[in-house]
Amino acid sequence: MPAFQPVRGTHDLLPDEHRKHRYVVDTARAVAERFGFAEMATPIFEFTEVFARTMGETSDVVSKEMYSFIDKGGETITLRPEYTAGICRAFISNGLAQQIPLKVFGHGPMFRFERPQKGRQRQFHQIDIEVIGAPEPEADIEVIAVAFEILRSLGVSEHCTLELNSLGDGDSRVTYRKVLVDYFNDHRGKLSEDSLRRLDKNPLRILDSKDPGDRLVVANAPLLPDHFNELSTEFFDSVCRGLQALGIPYAVNPRLVRGLDYYTHTAFEFVTTALGAQGALIAGGRYDGLIEQLGGQPTAGIGWAGGIERLAMLAQGVPSLRRPVALVPMGAAAELAALPLAQELRRAGLAVELAYKGNVGKRMKRANKLNAVCAVLLGENELQRRVAAVKNLDTGTQEEVALDRLAQRLLALD
Repeated sequence: MPAFQPVRGTHDLLPDEHRKHRYVVDTARAVAERFGFAEMATPIFEFTEVFARTMGETSDVVSKEMYSFIDKGGETITLRPEYTAGICRAFISNGLAQQIPLKVFGHGPMFRFERPQKGRQRQFHQIDIEVIGAPEPEADIEVIAVAFEILRSLGVSEHCTLELNSLGDGDSRVTYRKVLVDYFNDHRGKLSEDSLRRLDKNPLRILDSKDPGDRLVVANAPLLPDHFNELSTEFFDSVCRGLQALGIPYAVNPRLVRGLDYYTHTAFEFVTTALGAQGALIAGGRYDGLIEQLGGQPTAGIGWAGGIERLAMLAQGVPSLRRPVALVPMGAAAELAALPLAQELRRAGLAVELAYKGNVGKRMKRANKLNAVCAVLLGENELQRRVAAVKNLDTGTQEEVALDRLAQRLLALD
């Protein structure tokens, strides 16, 4: 019988890769906290309706990619494909309207059934930022600034570009939608079946189609910014001025869209060419109609999500594992004494490796394999004199240190 393998589209986060993931999360958390964001988490699964309502019944995610099932209680449940819907549901069900503007940070696994490829798995992980209850353009500026600062802290900002667009307000979108539908109706024969289905319900999603034939039609489609009213123009100008004041470079991409009606104003993506086809590192936008669509009161919102796997591939400055101290007891009495000594040294803040068995030679080989900073040799003679022999494994030098000063001396070497 062949050995079990991970389910297609999943993979094991072994220690080296997990360390990179943790570095991305820890860096993002630290930056978010400096901007006043508090961490929260939502369940990994929700009622399917939460995502069906917010992501659109006709979207690829809902119709093709969600992991949905009926649980033992007869409820239709979905593993979360993204974070925003769950956070907005939590905002409503926990009565958090009195806490607006609510600024939260989250991270965790997401699930989508799609073709696995580099930087895209069926179980993947994201960091997430949301601001709920702030309709001002300053919120848009801030969430983009958080993203940029995280990328800068990870050493990634120089390898990516911020693409920015505005979807306008509701009135601008109504005007644009009519113009766009008229244009696509004139080119129906060139559109894919998916785009024809979207033409009545989600015409803006056609602009994001990857079908080659659709792309040729989209290339000459009317542009949304050409149909902005004064309010939409001023809102976008305010966001651009704020980014310029912060020194955050960006490129306006009038083809960057979000297909659902609750999206308004700012849409953005930080993209890179360093990962091949999977170029989006962080993507987000304003969703002022989302909470109302979930059954809450009209409440503004803006946020973004970033792929941890992709960020970990590019992150610079990932710290190495902390080098341990290897405790090497010699003899039965030293074996027993080494247990409380190791505990004492760990409580002092040191990483201590105490092998389970082996003679001195084998333990020293393991110490070198672990890249230990030093070996602490402890035998009956040392126990009687209340000292330990500390061998620096980088220089080869050795010294005797009193046991009551051992932690202090090792911390100086660490």
